Amino acid sequence: MIDVLVVDDDFMVAKVHRTFVERVEPFRVVGAVGSGEEAVRAVGALRPDLVLLDLYLPDVFGLDVISRLRAAGHDCDVMVISAAREAETVRGAVRQGVVDYLLKPFEYEDLRSRLERYAARRTRLLTAVVRGQADVDRVLAGSSAPSSALPKGMSVETAELVERTLRDADGVLSATECAALTGISRVSARRYLEYFHTVGRADVSLRYGVTGRPERRYGWRV
Repeated sequence: MIDVLVVDDDFMVAKVHRTFVERVEPFRVVGAVGSGEEAVRAVGALRPDLVLLDLYLPDVFGLDVISRLRAAGHDCDVMVISAAREAETVRGAVRQGVVDYLLKPFEYEDLRSRLERYAARRTRLLTAVVRGQADVDRVLAGSSAPSSALPKGMSVETAELVERTLRDADGVLSATECAALTGISRVSARRYLEYFHTVGRADVSLRYGVTGRPERRYGWRV
């Protein structure tokens, strides 16, 4: 299980966040608090793996909460969930090492995809065996990279669509099957699938037919 602490000063918002989180395996909410001081104490008592942190708290700004957690020796991960859109605030959160930054308001699917991405990355970190640079690259693949990290001509929206389709697939998919499920062309589907394979986020297997070239089939790497 991945234990989560929800930090938001709006009781109803915190309740919604709790409901969203508990719909995603293997996450569970171990507590919800409404201030920075309570957050620091709760992390010390509950030892969550992940903190969902609002920045606009009544007593302490959220980025200062992160600083206090690190000063106290807590190594929990932090995902910011806030209405704060100021560029300097976002840059400050990145410098503090947050694993993701989600703007309010948002839908369940927005949070779900980020939680699943975090869980996959956490699994890679916990199970990593590093023998060389390729292993390091594989561990780092899928970290919250900026959209500019995508190759030229590829869009974040389509990448997320293909990723979601591959994650939800029952088994592996070919480029043709992925195209049918997403509504994009087979060529585009193949390009995105190959990109995910290149960065270590998808595995490829070959299915051999009676004649012709083997079919490449893709599965999301957990």
